[in-house]
Amino acid sequence: MTPFIPNTAGDREAMLAALGRGSAAELFDAVPEKYRFPKLELSRPLSEMEILAEMRRLAAANAGADDFSVFAGAGAYRHFVPSAVDALASRGEFLTSYTPYQPEASQGTLQALFEYQSMTADLYGMETVNASHYDGATALAEGVLMAWRALREERPKILLSSALHPEYREVIESYTRNLGIRLSAPEEAAWKPVDLERLIDGDTACVVVPFPTFFGDLADYAGLCAKAHEKGALFVVSADPVAAALFEPPGSYGADIVTGEGQPLGSHLSFGGPYLGLFAASKTLVRRMPGRLAGMTADTEDRCGYVLTLSTREQHIRREKATSNICTNQGLAALRAAIHLSLMGRHGLRKAAELSYRKARYAAETLAALPGFSLVNEGPFFREFVLRCPVAAADLVEKATERKVVPGVALSRYFPERPRDLLVCVTETNSRVSIDNLAGVLKDIAEALR
Repeated sequence: MTPFIPNTAGDREAMLAALGRGSAAELFDAVPEKYRFPKLELSRPLSEMEILAEMRRLAAANAGADDFSVFAGAGAYRHFVPSAVDALASRGEFLTSYTPYQPEASQGTLQALFEYQSMTADLYGMETVNASHYDGATALAEGVLMAWRALREERPKILLSSALHPEYREVIESYTRNLGIRLSAPEEAAWKPVDLERLIDGDTACVVVPFPTFFGDLADYAGLCAKAHEKGALFVVSADPVAAALFEPPGSYGADIVTGEGQPLGSHLSFGGPYLGLFAASKTLVRRMPGRLAGMTADTEDRCGYVLTLSTREQHIRREKATSNICTNQGLAALRAAIHLSLMGRHGLRKAAELSYRKARYAAETLAALPGFSLVNEGPFFREFVLRCPVAAADLVEKATERKVVPGVALSRYFPERPRDLLVCVTETNSRVSIDNLAGVLKDIAEALR
């Protein structure tokens, strides 16, 4: 018996007898003999010092964002994360805790979630925020389902902006495929509010728009929101939280549901996850909100306490009554967002957004001035813009990456008909020197490829 396997010899004999086997080896009789117990060609045992050296050697083969000049975005963004976020979120009481199924034993976690909800609600200008979702894509899909159900499932049409992230649209399609919901969207070029207004009718359950768009464009949705409400539809916005710190938040013009990707709030790129789904709604929709809601209350002795005020998911109530059987909260990522928002403050987050906006403008002007390059965006944009290149954008990305510069995301990945378009992202982490260097790299590579 080993200290890691609690079964005694008697336990094992009893289990083998119940299975009709004389030994543990007989359990593998169905596996061909030559594959049963392969000999592992392991190296000699290594000391701790040797193992650490080998791990460092392997880690050096990875390409990290700190080793490259990164201008890629498309849904995942490299913003500055204060060191205190890592230090505090890594404390044992946070890092090892699980979702608070027993609220009375999880006061610290519940308070962190409550603070996260409060700050996110302030950021989006909304009345209620839940305790988070998986990521931005699934949060938006849940928001679409919530809007559809709020209108008693009598309206089968969901109007999607063609400027949504293509992967977000795919997730929405997966969520709604078997529910009799009809997804509708104008052509790619017709993404502006006036284009969507013409498509709203009595069958429309909700209008779904991004802010900013997948291509970085900014739009004024106040009129479109009013038009949706006039037709009896709900208005859903997938809003970037950093953009919400600089521009008018969706709640100010009457959005009913606001979702977003919370990764820019204190979470590193981390190879794509775990990320954080932001989910906000008007107070009238709170009981239809999927997931959990942490609230503040007082006990009989008037001491402050935190509770799960709302838990409308399958682990708390009957599955057929749950608002979602898929969603869960990203407690640790939400904690990081709360710490990040607390440290940055209202002015700090706005400053990061302003720097991203201004640096993106400078980058767009600099790159568009290169021979053969041009800016596709016609109006104002935030953090991202589309650069039309004289050669295939995918080739530019490949060659530039060899020079430790990631110039952006080739849009041919999502739109094969756009082989020369490059989606460039600039945040406060990109210096003017790095932008000028990007221009030089793109110019050299484009000349060599032509």
